[in-house]
Amino acid sequence: MDASAFVAPDDRPVTAVTAAEMRAVDRVAVEDIGLDLPRMMEHAGRGLADAVLAARPADLPVTVLAGNGGNGGGGLACARHLANRDHPVRVVLDRAPTEVDGVTAEQLRILKAMDVPIEWVDADADIDAALDGLVVDALIGYGLTGAPRGAAAELIEAVDGAAETIVSLDVPSGTNATTGEAPGVAVEPDRTVTLALPKTGLAAVGGDLLLVDLSIPAMVYDRLDIEYDNPFGDEFAVPLSRTDAE
Repeated sequence: MDASAFVAPDDRPVTAVTAAEMRAVDRVAVEDIGLDLPRMMEHAGRGLADAVLAARPADLPVTVLAGNGGNGGGGLACARHLANRDHPVRVVLDRAPTEVDGVTAEQLRILKAMDVPIEWVDADADIDAALDGLVVDALIGYGLTGAPRGAAAELIEAVDGAAETIVSLDVPSGTNATTGEAPGVAVEPDRTVTLALPKTGLAAVGGDLLLVDLSIPAMVYDRLDIEYDNPFGDEFAVPLSRTDAE
Protein backbone atom coordinates (compact mmCIF):
# COMPACT_ATOMS: atom_id res chain seq x y z
CA MET A 1 0.00 0.00 0.00
CA ASP A 2 1.26 3.49 -0.89
CA ALA A 3 -0.68 6.64 0.00
CA SER A 4 1.82 9.07 -1.51
CA ALA A 5 2.29 8.13 -5.17
CA PHE A 6 -0.95 9.48 -6.71
CA VAL A 7 -3.26 12.45 -6.27
CA ALA A 8 -6.76 13.22 -7.51
CA PRO A 9 -7.61 16.47 -9.34
CA ASP A 10 -8.34 18.18 -6.00
CA ASP A 11 -4.82 17.22 -4.81
CA ARG A 12 -6.11 14.61 -2.37
CA PRO A 13 -3.83 11.57 -2.07
CA VAL A 14 -5.22 8.37 -3.57
CA THR A 15 -3.97 5.15 -2.02
CA ALA A 16 -2.30 2.68 -4.36
CA VAL A 17 -2.43 -1.05 -3.68
CA THR A 18 -0.26 -4.00 -4.54
CA ALA A 19 -1.51 -6.94 -6.58
CA ALA A 20 -1.95 -9.00 -3.40
CA GLU A 21 -3.95 -6.22 -1.75
CA MET A 22 -6.17 -5.81 -4.82
CA ARG A 23 -6.74 -9.56 -4.86
CA ALA A 24 -7.91 -9.32 -1.25
CA VAL A 25 -10.21 -6.40 -2.13
CA ASP A 26 -11.82 -8.46 -4.89
CA ARG A 27 -12.22 -11.43 -2.56
CA VAL A 28 -13.90 -9.44 0.23
CA ALA A 29 -16.12 -7.56 -2.24
CA VAL A 30 -17.37 -10.82 -3.77
CA GLU A 31 -17.42 -13.22 -0.82
CA ASP A 32 -18.38 -10.91 2.06
CA ILE A 33 -20.30 -8.06 0.45
CA GLY A 34 -21.94 -9.88 -2.45
CA LEU A 35 -20.69 -7.91 -5.43
CA ASP A 36 -20.35 -10.32 -8.32
CA LEU A 37 -17.71 -10.39 -11.05
CA PRO A 38 -20.13 -9.68 -13.94
CA ARG A 39 -21.26 -6.48 -12.23
CA MET A 40 -17.70 -5.25 -11.68
CA MET A 41 -16.77 -6.30 -15.22
CA GLU A 42 -19.58 -4.15 -16.60
CA HIS A 43 -18.29 -1.13 -14.70
CA ALA A 44 -14.79 -1.79 -16.03
CA GLY A 45 -16.03 -2.11 -19.60
CA ARG A 46 -18.11 1.04 -19.45
CA GLY A 47 -15.28 3.10 -17.96
CA LEU A 48 -12.81 1.71 -20.49
CA ALA A 49 -15.14 2.48 -23.39
CA ASP A 50 -15.57 6.08 -22.23
CA ALA A 51 -11.78 6.46 -22.00
CA VAL A 52 -11.34 5.00 -25.48
CA LEU A 53 -13.86 7.43 -26.95
CA ALA A 54 -12.09 10.34 -25.27
CA ALA A 55 -8.74 9.23 -26.71
CA ARG A 56 -9.94 8.16 -30.16
CA PRO A 57 -9.55 10.52 -33.10
CA ALA A 58 -12.50 10.61 -35.45
CA ASP A 59 -13.03 7.45 -37.54
CA LEU A 60 -10.02 5.63 -36.09
CA PRO A 61 -10.85 1.90 -35.92
CA VAL A 62 -10.59 0.18 -32.54
CA THR A 63 -9.11 -3.25 -31.87
CA VAL A 64 -9.58 -4.86 -28.47
CA LEU A 65 -6.87 -7.35 -27.53
CA ALA A 66 -8.35 -9.69 -24.94
CA GLY A 67 -7.13 -12.59 -22.86
CA ASN A 68 -9.04 -14.84 -20.50
CA GLY A 69 -10.02 -13.79 -17.00
CA GLY A 70 -11.36 -10.53 -15.64
CA ASN A 71 -9.10 -8.23 -17.65
CA GLY A 72 -10.14 -9.81 -20.92
CA GLY A 73 -13.78 -9.75 -19.87
CA GLY A 74 -13.57 -6.02 -19.18
CA GLY A 75 -12.09 -5.52 -22.64
CA LEU A 76 -14.90 -7.52 -24.25
CA ALA A 77 -17.51 -5.50 -22.35
CA CYS A 78 -15.79 -2.37 -23.67
CA ALA A 79 -16.08 -3.73 -27.22
CA ARG A 80 -19.82 -4.18 -26.73
CA HIS A 81 -20.26 -0.62 -25.47
CA LEU A 82 -18.36 0.72 -28.48
CA ALA A 83 -20.35 -1.41 -30.92
CA ASN A 84 -23.60 -0.25 -29.32
CA ARG A 85 -22.55 3.31 -30.11
CA ASP A 86 -21.82 2.37 -33.75
CA HIS A 87 -18.05 2.73 -33.48
CA PRO A 88 -15.95 0.35 -35.59
CA VAL A 89 -14.51 -2.28 -33.28
CA ARG A 90 -12.98 -5.72 -33.63
CA VAL A 91 -11.63 -8.22 -31.13
CA VAL A 92 -8.39 -10.20 -31.29
CA LEU A 93 -8.05 -12.98 -28.70
CA ASP A 94 -4.81 -14.51 -27.46
CA ARG A 95 -6.42 -17.95 -27.69
CA ALA A 96 -9.18 -19.75 -29.57
CA PRO A 97 -12.71 -18.75 -28.51
CA THR A 98 -13.31 -22.30 -27.26
CA GLU A 99 -10.53 -21.75 -24.70
CA VAL A 100 -12.21 -18.70 -23.16
CA ASP A 101 -14.21 -19.63 -20.08
CA GLY A 102 -16.17 -18.34 -17.10
CA VAL A 103 -17.66 -14.86 -17.07
CA THR A 104 -15.34 -13.84 -19.91
CA ALA A 105 -16.93 -16.46 -22.15
CA GLU A 106 -20.33 -14.89 -21.44
CA GLN A 107 -19.06 -11.54 -22.70
CA LEU A 108 -17.65 -13.25 -25.80
CA ARG A 109 -20.96 -14.97 -26.57
CA ILE A 110 -22.73 -11.60 -26.53
CA LEU A 111 -20.24 -10.16 -29.02
CA LYS A 112 -20.68 -13.18 -31.30
CA ALA A 113 -24.45 -12.66 -31.25
CA MET A 114 -23.87 -9.00 -32.18
CA ASP A 115 -21.64 -10.03 -35.13
CA VAL A 116 -18.68 -8.09 -33.80
CA PRO A 117 -15.60 -9.36 -35.72
CA ILE A 118 -13.59 -11.78 -33.57
CA GLU A 119 -10.18 -13.15 -34.54
CA TRP A 120 -7.45 -14.96 -32.65
CA VAL A 121 -3.75 -15.44 -33.09
CA ASP A 122 -3.83 -19.14 -33.98
CA ALA A 123 -6.38 -18.58 -36.74
CA ASP A 124 -3.81 -17.03 -39.10
CA ALA A 125 -5.43 -13.65 -38.60
CA ASP A 126 -3.73 -10.64 -40.16
CA ILE A 127 -2.76 -9.28 -36.76
CA ASP A 128 -0.61 -6.40 -38.01
CA ALA A 129 -3.48 -5.05 -40.11
CA ALA A 130 -5.73 -5.15 -37.03
CA LEU A 131 -3.37 -2.99 -35.00
CA ASP A 132 -3.12 0.14 -37.15
CA GLY A 133 -5.67 2.24 -35.24
CA LEU A 134 -6.50 2.57 -31.57
CA VAL A 135 -5.70 -0.59 -29.63
CA VAL A 136 -7.26 -1.54 -26.31
CA ASP A 137 -4.89 -3.70 -24.28
CA ALA A 138 -6.94 -6.11 -22.14
CA LEU A 139 -4.63 -9.10 -22.32
CA ILE A 140 -3.17 -9.48 -18.82
CA GLY A 141 -4.31 -7.81 -15.61
CA TYR A 142 -2.79 -7.42 -12.18
CA GLY A 143 -2.37 -11.20 -11.90
CA LEU A 144 0.73 -11.28 -14.11
CA THR A 145 3.26 -13.88 -12.98
CA GLY A 146 6.56 -13.90 -14.86
CA ALA A 147 7.08 -12.78 -18.43
CA PRO A 148 4.22 -12.97 -20.95
CA ARG A 149 4.44 -16.06 -23.14
CA GLY A 150 2.96 -17.46 -26.32
CA ALA A 151 0.26 -15.57 -28.18
CA ALA A 152 -0.02 -12.86 -25.52
CA ALA A 153 3.68 -12.05 -25.91
CA GLU A 154 3.29 -12.05 -29.70
CA LEU A 155 0.46 -9.53 -29.51
CA ILE A 156 2.35 -7.31 -27.06
CA GLU A 157 5.37 -7.24 -29.38
CA ALA A 158 3.17 -6.37 -32.35
CA VAL A 159 1.07 -3.65 -30.75
CA ASP A 160 3.82 -1.23 -29.71
CA GLY A 161 5.13 -0.87 -33.22
CA ALA A 162 1.82 -0.66 -35.03
CA ALA A 163 -0.89 1.11 -33.03
CA GLU A 164 -1.44 4.86 -33.24
CA THR A 165 -2.90 5.00 -29.73
CA ILE A 166 -2.85 2.38 -26.97
CA VAL A 167 -5.23 2.29 -24.00
CA SER A 168 -4.48 -0.36 -21.35
CA LEU A 169 -6.97 -1.75 -18.85
CA ASP A 170 -5.94 -1.69 -15.19
CA VAL A 171 -2.22 -2.43 -15.74
CA PRO A 172 -0.33 -2.48 -19.06
CA SER A 173 0.10 -6.08 -20.13
CA GLY A 174 3.53 -7.37 -19.19
CA THR A 175 4.01 -4.93 -16.31
CA ASN A 176 4.13 -6.14 -12.72
CA ALA A 177 1.24 -4.41 -10.95
CA THR A 178 3.14 -4.13 -7.68
CA THR A 179 6.65 -3.11 -8.77
CA GLY A 180 6.15 -1.58 -12.21
CA GLU A 181 8.88 -3.83 -13.56
CA ALA A 182 8.56 -5.67 -16.87
CA PRO A 183 10.04 -9.18 -16.69
CA GLY A 184 9.63 -9.55 -20.46
CA VAL A 185 7.81 -7.71 -23.24
CA ALA A 186 5.31 -5.08 -22.04
CA VAL A 187 2.81 -2.70 -23.57
CA GLU A 188 3.73 0.99 -23.42
CA PRO A 189 0.32 2.72 -23.29
CA ASP A 190 -0.71 6.27 -24.00
CA ARG A 191 -3.36 5.89 -21.29
CA THR A 192 -4.06 3.36 -18.56
CA VAL A 193 -7.58 2.94 -17.22
CA THR A 194 -7.06 1.45 -13.76
CA LEU A 195 -9.83 0.05 -11.61
CA ALA A 196 -11.06 0.80 -8.06
CA LEU A 197 -7.65 1.94 -6.80
CA PRO A 198 -4.37 2.53 -8.67
CA LYS A 199 -1.78 -0.21 -8.47
CA THR A 200 1.58 0.70 -6.92
CA GLY A 201 3.49 -0.29 -10.06
CA LEU A 202 1.70 2.35 -12.14
CA ALA A 203 3.92 5.00 -10.56
CA ALA A 204 6.66 3.73 -12.89
CA VAL A 205 4.48 3.55 -16.02
CA GLY A 206 4.22 6.38 -18.54
CA GLY A 207 1.10 7.84 -20.12
CA ASP A 208 -2.11 9.31 -18.74
CA LEU A 209 -3.83 7.58 -15.85
CA LEU A 210 -7.58 7.36 -15.30
CA LEU A 211 -9.20 5.76 -12.25
CA VAL A 212 -12.61 4.08 -12.77
CA ASP A 213 -15.09 3.29 -10.00
CA LEU A 214 -16.06 -0.39 -9.65
CA SER A 215 -18.74 0.45 -7.04
CA ILE A 216 -16.76 -1.27 -4.28
CA PRO A 217 -18.07 -0.01 -0.90
CA ALA A 218 -15.68 1.75 1.48
CA MET A 219 -16.31 -0.96 4.10
CA VAL A 220 -14.33 -3.39 1.95
CA TYR A 221 -11.21 -1.26 2.31
CA ASP A 222 -11.93 -0.72 6.01
CA ARG A 223 -12.00 -4.46 6.62
CA LEU A 224 -8.58 -4.77 5.01
CA ASP A 225 -7.07 -1.72 6.78
CA ILE A 226 -6.50 0.03 3.45
CA GLU A 227 -6.55 3.82 3.70
CA TYR A 228 -9.48 5.01 1.61
CA ASP A 229 -10.84 8.47 0.94
CA ASN A 230 -13.36 8.16 -1.89
CA PRO A 231 -11.68 9.91 -4.84
CA PHE A 232 -14.69 9.87 -7.14
CA GLY A 233 -17.17 12.31 -5.60
CA ASP A 234 -19.98 12.58 -8.14
CA GLU A 235 -17.83 11.27 -10.99
CA PHE A 236 -17.59 7.75 -12.35
CA ALA A 237 -13.95 8.22 -13.36
CA VAL A 238 -11.22 10.67 -12.34
CA PRO A 239 -7.78 11.41 -13.79
CA LEU A 240 -4.83 10.81 -11.49
CA SER A 241 -1.44 12.49 -11.34
CA ARG A 242 1.79 10.85 -10.24
CA THR A 243 3.40 12.83 -7.45
CA ASP A 244 6.92 12.19 -8.74
CA ALA A 245 5.97 13.92 -12.00
CA GLU A 246 5.01 17.18 -10.34
